[in-house]
Amino acid sequence: MHDTLTPRHSGAVAVIGRPNVGKSTLVNALVGAKISITSNRPQTTRHRVLGIATFPGGQLQLVDTPGIHREQGRRSAKAMNRMMNRAARNALDGVDAAMLVIAAGRWDDEDGLAFEALRKAGMPVVLVINQVDRLKDKTKLLPFIAEVTAGRDFAAVHPVSALKRSGLDALVQTLLALVPEGEPVYGEDEITDKSQRFLAGELVREQLMRQLGAELPYATTVEVERFEEEPSPQAGVMYRIDAVIWVEREGQKAIVIGKGGERLREIGARARVQMERLFGAKVFLQTWVRVREGWSDDEAALRELGYQE
Repeated sequence: MHDTLTPRHSGAVAVIGRPNVGKSTLVNALVGAKISITSNRPQTTRHRVLGIATFPGGQLQLVDTPGIHREQGRRSAKAMNRMMNRAARNALDGVDAAMLVIAAGRWDDEDGLAFEALRKAGMPVVLVINQVDRLKDKTKLLPFIAEVTAGRDFAAVHPVSALKRSGLDALVQTLLALVPEGEPVYGEDEITDKSQRFLAGELVREQLMRQLGAELPYATTVEVERFEEEPSPQAGVMYRIDAVIWVEREGQKAIVIGKGGERLREIGARARVQMERLFGAKVFLQTWVRVREGWSDDEAALRELGYQE
C-alpha cells in the first residue's frame, strides 16, 4: 500500500540503445509481463511498444524502441530499417528521461550514436549496463564504467541483469526520481498500450526470429487477419486468431513452411503457448505463408502492414 505522505511520480522513459543489448528483456522485466518479443537476433524489435510499470512509488511509462543502427553502406538499409531508426528517434519526443542500455564490456560506434541522439535531446540519461551476468571477469566492470562515463554526462549508472532481474530495484528508484511528481496515467492492471491483436502478431514473429536462420527473419513479417473472442465452456474465453506470415520470395515461403509443414506447425504451436500465457485464455491459432515481393523496402507496404515511425 502506498504511503500517502510520500509523493508519487509518473512519467515517460525512453529505452534506447543499439540492437541486441536486451532492451526488450529489460522492459519486460520492469513491467512484469511479456509485452515485447525477444530473441538473440539483432533488430528483433521493429515497433515502438509502451510498457507500463506501476510501483508503490509511482509509474514508469517505458517506451521500448527498435535499436538505433547505422544505415549507410549496409545491405539491410531498406525502408524498414530507415523507419525503425526514425521510430527510435521519435520515441524521444515528450519523454521525461531515457535509459541508454549497453552490453557489459562493450561500447562501440552504435552505442555512441545512441548517446549522441540522447545528448541532443537534452534529457537526463541513465546508463544501464545490461548482461553483467555474462561478464566472466567482474573486475573489468569498474574500469569499463570509468571508460564509458569519461567525458559523458549520465544522471546515474546502473549495472543490471534484466534476464536474472538483478539490480532492477535500484534502477526503478533512480528513474522514479527523474520523472515528475504525479499520479499514474494508466491503471495498475494495464501493462501496454498495444492491442492483443498486435501482441499476437508479434508473438508469431518472435518464433520466426528464434527458429529460422540468421538472414531469413528479416524478410518476414506477420499480419493478423482475424482476432475474435468467443465464449468457451472449458476456459471461459477463447480467441480465434488467423495470422499471415509475409515473405518476399517463393523460396523463403518453402523454408518457413518446412518439410511437410513441420516448421510452420512448430512456429504456430510455440506462438500459441505464449499467447495463452499472456492473454490468460485458450487460443485457436491458424497460420499461412504468403509472398509479397519487396515489402521490406516499400514504405507504403510497411504502413499497410502496421509499421509506424
